[in-house]
Amino acid sequence: MAEMNGEDGVRRRDFINIAAVSAAGIGGAGVVLPLVSQMAPSADVLAESSTEVDVSAIEPGQAIKAIFRKQPLFVKRLTQAEIDEANSVDVSSLREAQTLAERTKEGNEDILVTMGVCTHLGCVPLGAAEGEVKGEYGGYFCPCHGSHYDTAGRIRKGPAPTNLEVPEYEFTSETVITVG
Repeated sequence: MAEMNGEDGVRRRDFINIAAVSAAGIGGAGVVLPLVSQMAPSADVLAESSTEVDVSAIEPGQAIKAIFRKQPLFVKRLTQAEIDEANSVDVSSLREAQTLAERTKEGNEDILVTMGVCTHLGCVPLGAAEGEVKGEYGGYFCPCHGSHYDTAGRIRKGPAPTNLEVPEYEFTSETVITVG
């Protein structure tokens, strides 16, 4: 009978160990799950994860401002003169070498979509609205520290290190783009 009690003791001890480890695992998951889920984007951020813009009303030479992920978005329909000017620039002379074709979608080279945030310190450049200063190169001008962008949104002068960012976007129809 003493041997059976010894076996029962081992069995009870095993059960207690398994129960304790299981309780600790469930308790650990109860602590980790809220920590991980609170890092997920909130509902308002998810709602702004993509933006649709109707480009049908934009006339050549005009731009509109929209909001994408709580930041300004510039959508501009370039004139033929602006396209020719952008294409005439020697790309090797640029701080960040990009052609206009690399910054627009094939078949829609006249629609330029950029984030309206200066790449220097995050100010909003002028040039998207009617009558705003467009800078020395006819594109955008950042009034905070004097960065000048050309008609393709490429940095040409000033402290900004890179071109205006072109976000991921696609044409969902002939007249509507979805950004994001």
